[in-house]
Formats: sequence, structure tokens, C-alpha cells
Amino acid sequence: MDLQLNGKTALVTGASQGIGRAIALGLAREGAHLAIVARRTELLNELADEITRAGGKPPIVLGADLANPETPERLAANAEQKLGRVDILINAAGGSRPIPFDAPLSTWDEGMLVNFFRLRELSHAVIPGMKRNGYGRIVNLTGTSEPRGLNVANSAKAAVHAWAKGLSREVAKHGITINSIQPGRILSEQIRRMHPTEEDRRAFAEQNIPAGRFGEPPELAVLAVFLASPVAGYITGTVIPVDGGMSRFAF
Repeated sequence: MDLQLNGKTALVTGASQGIGRAIALGLAREGAHLAIVARRTELLNELADEITRAGGKPPIVLGADLANPETPERLAANAEQKLGRVDILINAAGGSRPIPFDAPLSTWDEGMLVNFFRLRELSHAVIPGMKRNGYGRIVNLTGTSEPRGLNVANSAKAAVHAWAKGLSREVAKHGITINSIQPGRILSEQIRRMHPTEEDRRAFAEQNIPAGRFGEPPELAVLAVFLASPVAGYITGTVIPVDGGMSRFAF
């Protein structure tokens, strides 16, 4: 299938490793020109070299920390200036924040800031340009709807789902879609910290994942790349799990 991404532009946050990196590679293979974002610029440079060696357009490397309040507007402006426009935004930054019941307010604030507020601010910063161009794709990497305990990220990602659904109804007339993907146990630095050994991962998968194994980042990236493409123009406001069947809810 031709995804019609050749010549499209994309801003990818959280691109230094794991899922964000895999999505960046997938978009580049389809011909998109990327601006890749993370705090660890050395890893971004390695990714940019890999994309270029494979024949992709040399990505724009943008080191940034989304905890800083000025980052969303600055990122959007830099990406639009260097790419010419932003057709696609992949919100892959953020991470798990398990907490105890008596965690201080500052812990909640930090988790909500990175996992929801900055994501929303960056999205709102690129949407005006998407409206002018009559095309936009926003794909959010979120999290489970079946929390196993208190985790700030679960609350933040639920907020992302509600925000994205509401906004999708307002911007669809401008050719903009907004969708969210819920990763299950997709192998990344974060998941390897949670499940540090092969034996641990195997035991968890046997008990919880019908597919019987953890997923690889490219197995999720294919969905994100599809949702970012013109051929997915009638899919918006959705929340789609990629978890090997681990989630139990039917709707």
C-alpha cells in the first residue's frame, strides 16, 4: 500500500529511543522529512545518521526538554521554519510515574505536566499551521485504561484521551485527525526497567498477554505511520491499544 507520505513533514517527540525512534524510522522510510526531538541529542544524532544512511531525508535534530514552559512554542516555530510546515505531530514523549498514596502535589504536577499539559500545548501550537495547509495528523502515545495502581501517567493519559476526542471534533473540518495509541508491553528502556530479565518478561507474558510475548517497537510503529498518512483520513478521535490482546475491556 502506498501511504502517500513522500514529501510530508513530521515533528516527532520522544524520538531518541523505543517507540518514538521506531515511528521516526517508519515515517522516514515512507519518504517523510522529519524534525526529531528529545533531551538526549547524541541519540538523536545517531538516529539521524541511520535515517540518512538508509536513503532518507536528513532529519532536523532538535534537542529539547518538554518540562520547560517555553519548549512547545519554540519547538513548533523551529520545526515550521526548518521543515517549511508541520503536517504530522507524533507525541511520544513522557513516561510512567508510579507513586504512593501520599505522594506530594509536586509529584502529581510533574507527571501531569510532561504527560498531558506539554503535549496539549505543543499540539495547539502546530494546529494553526495545519489549518492553513488543510492537512494535519496528530498521533498521541498514551497508556492503559486498566491501571494496576496509582500512577500519575495513567491520569494524564486519560486526560489526553478526553482532550483528543473533543478536539478531534473541532478540527476534522480542516483535514486534521487526532488519534491515540495505547502501548502494552512494548520493549523499551522503561519496560526493561519494569521487567529487567527475560525470565520476568516471559512469566508476565504467560500470565497476562494472549500473544504470549512482549511487543517490539516496530510492531506499534506501523500503526502510527498509517494513522499519520493521508489514507487514514477517515479515522479520528480513536484510542487504539497495541498490546498483544492484554487489555480485557471490549469497548
